[in-house]
Amino acid sequence: MKYLHAMIRTNYPEESINFYTQGLGLNLLSKRDFEQGRFSLIFLGEDENSPMIELTHNWDEREYSQGDQFGHLAFRSENIYKVCEQLQSMGVAILRPPRDGHMAFVKDPNGISIEILQQGESLPVQEPWASMENQGSW
Repeated sequence: MKYLHAMIRTNYPEESINFYTQGLGLNLLSKRDFEQGRFSLIFLGEDENSPMIELTHNWDEREYSQGDQFGHLAFRSENIYKVCEQLQSMGVAILRPPRDGHMAFVKDPNGISIEILQQGESLPVQEPWASMENQGSW
């Protein structure tokens, strides 16, 4: 048994691709449009052999709601402060700042909660993160 991917339905395919590639450093592995079915499948990950995120874009306008059964997607980072700085520069709100040098939460353009964890030991506590307050829900 091998874990393959998590699927997220999106009304914001380009913003989502940008979030996961530019913000989190994943690669765009494939994007296929299915004209007859009126949908696109977009796969992102480190490579085809690693777990992936599948973005499904149904072309016809639809609203999606989240149930409370889903928590978040988690990513490990070599430097949590640099990832949070990059996301912040893209206009992404840091909902739970990495005050402890170890964990942060943001949301992707679809409202999916994303946990970012520092690889290995926590980084030394530093500003502006140490005094930054939580905001919103995560």
